Amino acid sequence: MRCNYLFFSILVLCGCGFSPPRDPSAPAHSPEMVFQALAAAGVPYRWGGQSPESGFDCSGLVAHVYREAFGIQLPHNARAQSRMGRPVSSAELAAGDLVFYNTERPYSHVGIYLGDDRFIHAPRPGAAVRVENMRTDYWVRRFNGARRIPIAD
Repeated sequence: MRCNYLFFSILVLCGCGFSPPRDPSAPAHSPEMVFQALAAAGVPYRWGGQSPESGFDCSGLVAHVYREAFGIQLPHNARAQSRMGRPVSSAELAAGDLVFYNTERPYSHVGIYLGDDRFIHAPRPGAAVRVENMRTDYWVRRFNGARRIPIAD
């Protein structure tokens, strides 16, 4: 069942075609990025975790996805990741953008925007990586902003 969900999600989010080389400032939406992010769904949260085998914390998940999909090394820290790339407004959000939240303090939590007001993240101890609707009251009240990491082809 999980495999079917992942396959369907990848098709919906990625489309079936490929596009020509793009501007590095364009969103980081790629089939590989979406695959890497959704493949982590269900992996248990672990503070300091940065792999599917060891578990993930929020910034470890983001760093893993960008490393595997693009070969980009991001810091393993949500606040440090919030200083990477360029800011994007909520209206500009595109799949692959990083979304930041104030769950304990400003920029204390990060996830990857997937499109359709959804993001994937490693929420907290005792939970697993999952997709959330960022328009729920909880996430709307805590939104700190978004960043776009430049991707070279």
